[in-house]
Amino acid sequence: MVEQADRPAAAGSARAGAQPPTIRPAVREDAGRIAELFRISSDGIADYIWRQFVGDYPGLSPLEIGQRRYQREGVAFSYRNCTVAERDGEVVAMAHAFVMPDRAPDEEPEPDPVLAPYAALEVPGSLYLSGLAVLPAHQNRGIGSRLLDANRDRARDLGTPSVTLICFAQNRDAMRLYRRHGFTEIDRRPIVPHPLIHHTGDAVLMAADTRG
Repeated sequence: MVEQADRPAAAGSARAGAQPPTIRPAVREDAGRIAELFRISSDGIADYIWRQFVGDYPGLSPLEIGQRRYQREGVAFSYRNCTVAERDGEVVAMAHAFVMPDRAPDEEPEPDPVLAPYAALEVPGSLYLSGLAVLPAHQNRGIGSRLLDANRDRARDLGTPSVTLICFAQNRDAMRLYRRHGFTEIDRRPIVPHPLIHHTGDAVLMAADTRG
């Protein structure tokens, strides 16, 4: 739903001689790390969602449920909609994005009250960046910025007019990162408080135009 900030690397902060990570499409074997990173990015929303599926996956933890769900094909929350950053054979960051579908009014499901604010901020036809996260040991090296750029290129290739995302207003580092990359605030909704969700205040819809 929302994303973890990754600031550009300060001069001299990267390890001497370290090679930049490889940015590539995810494969099914990445699903476990993708779930771990999505959990970081969501600040509690992933756990809230995955716990609703415990009856479908008896005996599995929420994180294991997330892995199973990212192993699927033909759905929005699939490894196939993820881009990862790999360094020395390890996935250290990921971005999950998919084209938000149009829905006819009579097809709209009754929203979960906790998730309703985020559903209200969805923009059909945009490339929706639902999660962006970098492992703590690899943050502040510009990896998040590279993943943002890769997904803006992907949006252009797909012909979608914008990239959209939802960020917690309290996540000031992430808000600054997105503004630097041309995202502007479009709308916001009050967060419905829940013990699993780490933030209060507002969820903010941000968008970046991909045309021109």
